[in-house]
Amino acid sequence: MVKPMDWRDLRVFEAVARLGGMSRAASELHTVQSNITGRIRRLEMELKAPLFRRHARGVEPTEAGRRLLPYARKLAQLLQEAQRAVSDDGTPRGRLVVGSLETTAALRIADKLAAYVAAHPDVDLVLRTGTTRELLAEVENHKLDGALVCGPVSGRALIVEPVFTEELVLLTAPGVRSLEEATRNGEMRIVVLRAGCSYRQRLEELLARRGISSSRILEFGTLEAIVACVGAGLGITLLPRALIGAVWGANSVGVHSLPPRDGLVKTVFVRHPDAEPSAALTAFLEAIRSAPPATGSQRRAANLSRAS
Repeated sequence: MVKPMDWRDLRVFEAVARLGGMSRAASELHTVQSNITGRIRRLEMELKAPLFRRHARGVEPTEAGRRLLPYARKLAQLLQEAQRAVSDDGTPRGRLVVGSLETTAALRIADKLAAYVAAHPDVDLVLRTGTTRELLAEVENHKLDGALVCGPVSGRALIVEPVFTEELVLLTAPGVRSLEEATRNGEMRIVVLRAGCSYRQRLEELLARRGISSSRILEFGTLEAIVACVGAGLGITLLPRALIGAVWGANSVGVHSLPPRDGLVKTVFVRHPDAEPSAALTAFLEAIRSAPPATGSQRRAANLSRAS
């Protein structure tokens, strides 16, 4: 009969692989380095394969270690979920880590987040913002309990729930009357965020369907920079209509409506199917489902530094 592996050894292995060093793992697990080293050696003897190779900056998994790592990660996640399930009596409490597009966080759920925190003081809420691509990866890797991203989400084994419908508009310099006028000189510049931004992808697809190829991509890290450059006539971009008026003056850029196919997009909440939603997450979803459409009163969004 094959002796089952000690789950504690796998937990140590996962920490060493994630942190890249025995001493760092010992610090996180509140033990001494000799205990970490001993457990790794025992696991290697049991599996009859070296799991780490040393280098100047610490350690990295061997080929065998890389094959073992997904199973160790799953075990670590299961242990965390088991602990949460036992302590979850239906009252929202504990740590809740959710992700959001920054525009969604500011324009759609800012007031609801404040109300949620006030109603559930025992929840330690962490909100992380990023692009749709970044947030989806973090949900898949169990780094987030869930995230609000731009839909549709396809080709991923995630639970997807539509939450909002956002209207996107084409932004140009003031005075530009149409997309055709913006592209009349034969050179098109698009002013966008980094790769992985869902609005950037939709803009590129919109132009491609109309037979317009962008000759230059101007990539910036903040919404302020993007809107300023568009307003100065350096290019065009695609962003939620709610930003204009609520964040930037209506005369700072030209705003052009799009057909529903191009302009309407669903914001969806995604979570991992292997993780049961906690009471804290359930209450969070109930709160954001009741969020009203964005209005000009949400001017706090002017402090945005990133978007989806």
